[in-house]
Amino acid sequence: MLHALSLDIGPTQRGELRGWAGLAMLSLAMAGVFALLLAFSRIPGVQDILPFPLDFFGKGLVIHVVFSFVVWFQAVFGCLLTIVTARIAAGAPRLSGLGKGALCAAAASCILLFVPAFMDRGEASLNNYIPAITDPLYYAGLALLALAIGLMVLRLLIHVPASRGRWKEPLPFGVLCAALIFVLAVLSFGVAAWTLMGQELSYEFNESLFWGGGHILQLANMAMLMSALFVLARLTLKEGGRRNDALILTAPAVLVAYGVVGLWITLSHAPADEKYWSLLTNLQYGLILPALLFAVPMLRDMGRQKKQGEGFPTGDPAFLCLILSPVVFTAGAGLGLFVDGGDTRTPAHYHGVIAGINLSFMGLFYGLILPLLGRGLKRSKALYGQIYMFGGGQLFASLGLFLAGGYGTPRKTAGESQGLEAMGAKIGMYMNGLGALIAVIGGVLFIWMVSKALIKNPEKTL
Repeated sequence: MLHALSLDIGPTQRGELRGWAGLAMLSLAMAGVFALLLAFSRIPGVQDILPFPLDFFGKGLVIHVVFSFVVWFQAVFGCLLTIVTARIAAGAPRLSGLGKGALCAAAASCILLFVPAFMDRGEASLNNYIPAITDPLYYAGLALLALAIGLMVLRLLIHVPASRGRWKEPLPFGVLCAALIFVLAVLSFGVAAWTLMGQELSYEFNESLFWGGGHILQLANMAMLMSALFVLARLTLKEGGRRNDALILTAPAVLVAYGVVGLWITLSHAPADEKYWSLLTNLQYGLILPALLFAVPMLRDMGRQKKQGEGFPTGDPAFLCLILSPVVFTAGAGLGLFVDGGDTRTPAHYHGVIAGINLSFMGLFYGLILPLLGRGLKRSKALYGQIYMFGGGQLFASLGLFLAGGYGTPRKTAGESQGLEAMGAKIGMYMNGLGALIAVIGGVLFIWMVSKALIKNPEKTL
């Protein structure tokens, strides 16, 4: 059903897209490996057998988060930028060297990011948005990843003037908005870094450095979520947003406006002013408007299709992701209304939100990316099970964290230091553990199936 989106890519872009998709799978695999290493490092006596470096748990946790959140999201963004650039360039984009250079830079950034975890220098900083290791190699890895995406954004922007209005289509426009927000986030990081110049690398340094740009980057992630859901709707619903393009275009445009506000806050108040923290925190409440602008027409299309008695393609994996993604995302966003930053209600909030976005990205791979590469997956029980296990497991785990946080269970702690005395706190953490286990199995299945598809020989025709 790719014709519904009028998408096609040539051999060069197909190779580039496969590279970004492979990097996305690598990032998730790396996150999983570090999750296992973290689990082993906490087993009593293992430190005496295996040569784990100093403070490996903290550093390993940083690497796990940055690969499962930052690198994974940016790799998917690289896929979208490749597809949309090909679309607005009518299937023949120029400057292929920029694309190849960006992919190489992104791959090299992964090496720089994980090496510091195995070195006896630098300290782990579990700050918000982009946790860090206070080692020059780690910061160089982040900078190189930003450069890689920046090159992809630059190539997209170069093609916009001669695109004959194709950039106004919902998918290209949504990705273009995400690209502009990315630029605003990088500028915010730069402003914060300038104001912090000369200060010692520490948790406080990283919290100030990544606070403004981190908030803005979440707007880009939301624009990508909207783009992914639009694709899934267009592929699986009869209407798929066709009658409501104006509202769908307005939603990511509002996110760009919020990004400008975020940059203004950083310019005006970073890093010491209390308003730097409070204004950016309060900016999240404005997300209700673009969410409604996007969700209402989509729900209207679904209601119209049901009313006409045409039913829904419940056997389509892309449709399952279209349904589950907003459910899990909305649940996570709702939990965010009750966080105070000190207990496990905070990770309950962002795990739900991130899981919702991840489900939409999984749908992108099943419905768009793999078919464009001629590597579409056959429908199977494992495929459906993966979606349900990941979505259901993450939702159950988030609710467990929220329950435990309601009893005061502190975040970023483990073992006896959690102080699990209340029965509700214990039940919540058991729920979190069980849900996380189910979600991990779903995540492993996703990595396995997509990676296997990327390695096999493609179909001769798309």
